[in-house]
Amino acid sequence: MKPFHYERSSDISSACAVAARPASKFVAGGTNLIDLMKLEIETPAQIVDINALPLDGIEETTEQGLRIGALVTNSALAADMNVRRKYPLLSQAILAGASGQLRNKATTGGNLLQRTRCPYFYDTTKPCNKRQPGSGCAALEGLNRMNAVLGVSDNCIAAHPSDMAAADGVTRTIPIDGLYRAPGDTPNIETVLQPGELIKSVVLPPPPLGRQIYRKVRDRASYAFALVSVAAIVAHDKNHVQNARVAFGGISYKPWRSAEAESTLSGASLTRLSYDAAGTAALKNARGYGHNNFKIPLARRTLRAALAEVTGTI
Repeated sequence: MKPFHYERSSDISSACAVAARPASKFVAGGTNLIDLMKLEIETPAQIVDINALPLDGIEETTEQGLRIGALVTNSALAADMNVRRKYPLLSQAILAGASGQLRNKATTGGNLLQRTRCPYFYDTTKPCNKRQPGSGCAALEGLNRMNAVLGVSDNCIAAHPSDMAAADGVTRTIPIDGLYRAPGDTPNIETVLQPGELIKSVVLPPPPLGRQIYRKVRDRASYAFALVSVAAIVAHDKNHVQNARVAFGGISYKPWRSAEAESTLSGASLTRLSYDAAGTAALKNARGYGHNNFKIPLARRTLRAALAEVTGTI
């Protein structure tokens, strides 16, 4: 690990001012950053410790949603009664990730900003445009089993690793779908956050009508990143889907909400045929790179299983 300057901040404005300096990074739980520093993939000259900032609360909003402070730990968030009651999908997703020890340290803001687990990003002997712009992407022709199949480019096929993914001196609000940047030809720039900008909180809207489910397919029963995951919220009557929201994890550079699947499901019958049609629509633009070809049919089947379970039509 290379030497660095450490500073602990007690207010948001000073933390942001320090972090705006070149080669500076915020640290909270440090469950991702410290590992990357040990490998000299991240080499910040200055670390700004934000654990003393007043960003560890969970409160209801006037719109009946929730405001989650960026320093709320994953364990606290998953156990919060308002989350478990109104957003069970979120609690399920958090508990499906990492281990109890890591969830006790990992924070809401850090979870959103964690970096890819692509093995070539971690292997400094191999080219990686995300780690060293312009060097190439070893995953394209390499062992890319865990890599993305949607929304990527020929410069980077890394997948976003978060199970829990939702998203303020000038405060601004960024929708979660607008937080992450497509890799394009600059995969090293992963979000729209500017130097010195800090996520203060994540605001959840009122939960939509319908049952919620999070389904994760992985190599091990615990402590493993998703090969494919599906988050689904479905409202339905006895025979038909009234409204559906669908998002995938493990298959793109960001949590991938599928408007195609949602449109296909709207008004559809509660049948396997309808669920398969939604999966086909969701993955129509997917592209495999060899070792990860299996993710495309796996994503379709995982969506089908999630929809069948959430609608009670198994």
